[in-house]
Amino acid sequence: MTNNNKPQQEPETTVTPSSAAMTPPTAPDKQDSPAPKQPATKKTLDSTPAQTPPPQPNSQGKKLASVALLLVLALGAGFAYVHQQQKSEFNNQLQAVRAELKQTRDALNAQLEQTVSKATSQATEITHRAETVLEQQQKSIESLQLAVADIKGRRPNDWLLAEADYLVKLAGRKLFLEHDVETATQLMESADQRIAALNDPSLTPLRKAMANDITTLKNIPLIDRDGLVLRLISLQQQIDNLPLANAILPADQPQTSQAVSENIDDWQTNLKNSLKAFADNFITFRSRDGNVIPLLSPTQHFYLRENLQAKLETAIKGVYTEQQTLYRTALDTAAQWSTSFFNPDDKAVQSFNAALAQLAEQQVQVEYPVKLQAQQQLADVINERLRRSVSPLTTGAEQ
Repeated sequence: MTNNNKPQQEPETTVTPSSAAMTPPTAPDKQDSPAPKQPATKKTLDSTPAQTPPPQPNSQGKKLASVALLLVLALGAGFAYVHQQQKSEFNNQLQAVRAELKQTRDALNAQLEQTVSKATSQATEITHRAETVLEQQQKSIESLQLAVADIKGRRPNDWLLAEADYLVKLAGRKLFLEHDVETATQLMESADQRIAALNDPSLTPLRKAMANDITTLKNIPLIDRDGLVLRLISLQQQIDNLPLANAILPADQPQTSQAVSENIDDWQTNLKNSLKAFADNFITFRSRDGNVIPLLSPTQHFYLRENLQAKLETAIKGVYTEQQTLYRTALDTAAQWSTSFFNPDDKAVQSFNAALAQLAEQQVQVEYPVKLQAQQQLADVINERLRRSVSPLTTGAEQ
């Protein structure tokens, strides 16, 4: 680190070879230690008068080396700091890029899922529509095949089966909805006549079922509902003319009168009897045993007649709705009120009560069959004949 070209080191060149060899300029550490040839050197130096001492280059080199080392350390620290800052900034940028990439990937995945879901739903809807259209077309084809088979396979007497089917269905409606047994029986007999006109032995089970249905309908008791209702309405009109019962008093108890004797000795008894006879004629007291039926006020008369009419109206409702309990209870209550509050000795009241008792014994509720046996069998026969007509068409279409 020493510079040998500096002018301060020029006096060393004037030193004798022996001194130059003993004190080399590049070995500063040997100069501090004692040398055995120091007296000779000192003698040589003393021989040169007014010669300045040479400078010490080692201390300056150490300073330069220290400064250089500090500069290197400072540069290394600065480089490390800058490198750390760049690395941190790079990491931050990398994290931001990763977050942005993740967000973009999530958005793309969500959009992809939404697109796939939408496409799947559209495909499902299209498939469903296609299946619906195919089903409708299949039904249309089947209906056309049935129509063609009906036209081709129709026989002259097939209309009798259709008419019999219509009559049986109408009989079922009359029986189950209107409870019109008589009309239902007539319709079933007409349907049986249509089946008999076909003269087809294969329809014997069908005619047997129809005969059973007709027998069942004829065994149902017929109820003259209109006649019952008219009789009840007639009784309602008689209520205002029925006489009410007056207060009924029990019979008088016989009174024994005490006769006055002619004997003077019985004057006290005769006096008591005379006073008692006078009192009995002046104020009369009669003792009666039994319950007395009180009279009704005019308001109660009105309510009684209105309630009786309401009970008969309830009985009419029971006739139409076929509720035996409702019908019987209403008539029993009306008969009880009539017996209690109307004059039982009056002929109109007696006739009214007798009519109520007779109507109460009438039957208004009937057990009807659950279904008609011939209805299902007739439908099966028609479907079987139609199926036989359609089978050749279906086989030909498949081929």
